[in-house]
Amino acid sequence: MKAFVIDRYKPENGMRKANVPDPVVGENDVLVQVHAAGVNLLDSKIKSGEFKAMLPYKFPLIMGHDVAGEVVEVGSRVRKFKAGDQVYARPADFRIGTFAELITIHESDLAFKPASLSMEEAASIPLVGLTVWQALVEKANLQRGQKVFIQAGSGGVGTFAIQLAKHLGATVATTTSAANTALVKSLGADVVIDYRKEDFEAVLKDYDVVLNSQDSTTLEKSLRILKPGGKLISISGPPDPAFARELGLNVVLKVVMFFLSFATKRKARRLGVDYSFLFMRAEGNQLGKITELINAGGIRPVMDKIFPFDQANDALAYVESGRAKGKVVIRVAQ
Repeated sequence: MKAFVIDRYKPENGMRKANVPDPVVGENDVLVQVHAAGVNLLDSKIKSGEFKAMLPYKFPLIMGHDVAGEVVEVGSRVRKFKAGDQVYARPADFRIGTFAELITIHESDLAFKPASLSMEEAASIPLVGLTVWQALVEKANLQRGQKVFIQAGSGGVGTFAIQLAKHLGATVATTTSAANTALVKSLGADVVIDYRKEDFEAVLKDYDVVLNSQDSTTLEKSLRILKPGGKLISISGPPDPAFARELGLNVVLKVVMFFLSFATKRKARRLGVDYSFLFMRAEGNQLGKITELINAGGIRPVMDKIFPFDQANDALAYVESGRAKGKVVIRVAQ
C-alpha cells in the first residue's frame, strides 16, 4: 500500500511517499480502508521529535492520527464491526498511521462514523473531539452555568471546544482575530476577544475553567483569570507527574516532568487553582458519544481545506503555518 512516512525526526524534505506492506490484522483489530485523514499539530510535533522521549517510535514511521473510512476485514474476536461499516477513529499511540491507504485499529478505539457527515468531515473530528471531551467533561467536569475560557477559538480544537462547552451549558469566552469573530460567535462563543487589540487578562475574571493551547506566557496569564478552585487544563504543556504516571514512564522521565511543571504548579497553588496537563488518548466509547451529539445536530465540523493524498506535505505545512480556520483533511480515497 502507499503511505507517507518519515525515516527520522526532522526530515529535511518532509514526509516521504512510499510503498509499505499492508498491515497485519490481529484478533481484536479492524482493517480500515482509509478514505480521509485529519491533519493535526500533533503530527508536526511527532515529526519534529518533540515527544520522542515519551513516545519512542520506530522508523520508518507512517504518519497521521485521524481517520475515517470503511471496514475491509475484522479479527476473529471482533464483534461490534463488520466489513462494509463506515467508521472513524483516533488510533492509539504506537498504532498511528492514517496517512496511508489501509490501517488496522483496535476495536475499542473505533466508532461508527456520524451518518450526517462525509468521510472528510468525519476525519476532522476524532483527535480534537476526544481532546476536548477529555478536557472539559472528564478533567474539568464542566457544568451548566460555569464560565470557560477557550483559547484560539477559530482553530481545530477551539471550534470543537466552543460547541461542546455551549452544549454543556457553559458561558464561553475565546480569543481570535477580528476576521474570525463571526465564525466563533456562530459556534456559540459569548465573549470574543480580538487578541491583536485586547489583553484577555484585562477582560476576563473569575472563570471556572481554562482550556490552554498556547504558549507559557498565555498560560501564566490564564491562571490569573481563574477564580479560587478553578481548573486550567493545558494541551500544550508543560507535562506533569500525573501524565507521566498515566503513561507508565520510567523514574527518570517522571523526575524530568516534575521539574518541567514545577514552576507552573507552584504558581497555580499560590493562586488557589489547579493545573493539569492533558495528552489525549484513543477511546472508542467516548467517540461514540461524540457521534450521538453530531447526529443530533449539537456539534458540526468546521473545515478549512481538503488536500489530495499526494499533497500530504502541503497539508501538514498549512497546519504548521497557523492559518487554518477549523480542520485540514487529506482525501486518501474517493
